Amino acid sequence: MSKMRVVQVTRPNGSFEIVEREIPEPGAGQVRIKVEACGICHSDAMTKEGLSAGIQYPRVPGHEVAGIIDEVAEGVAGWTEGQRVGVGWHGGHCGYCESCRRGDFVTCQVALQVPGIAYDGGYASASRRLEFLSCHGAPISSQPFCGLGLGCRKRTRTSTCRAWVGSC
Repeated sequence: MSKMRVVQVTRPNGSFEIVEREIPEPGAGQVRIKVEACGICHSDAMTKEGLSAGIQYPRVPGHEVAGIIDEVAEGVAGWTEGQRVGVGWHGGHCGYCESCRRGDFVTCQVALQVPGIAYDGGYASASRRLEFLSCHGAPISSQPFCGLGLGCRKRTRTSTCRAWVGSC
């Protein structure tokens, strides 16, 4: 099986470490994206420092992800291989709790899925995703910025942080 590089934290207050892992296969209802860029955000410190309840380690931080779908699993409609996508803070919800029934998905009380906290995020060269926004049709020059905080990509590309974010 093919490998990818990730930046992970193995425990609360642990150091970042670059390791190789197997490239994940997307499960039913998921896609896999080849990560092109990942912003660095304050909430990533929540993963590193262990400030969110229930984080399972080792964990790969990163929720401001831009990339290209490279595999679509069974049960996914409306997304195709080769589409450019961005992943933000909100990465999934249950759809059934009171908050979700009101349409307030970011306050899901059952299965709020935050990339880099609930599941491995984008400090990697590939990642599985449940929900994301499409950059399809955006001008080519703006596509890598989709899903990223405005200043994050420039800081990541021009600083020593570049080594942290895999294929950026």
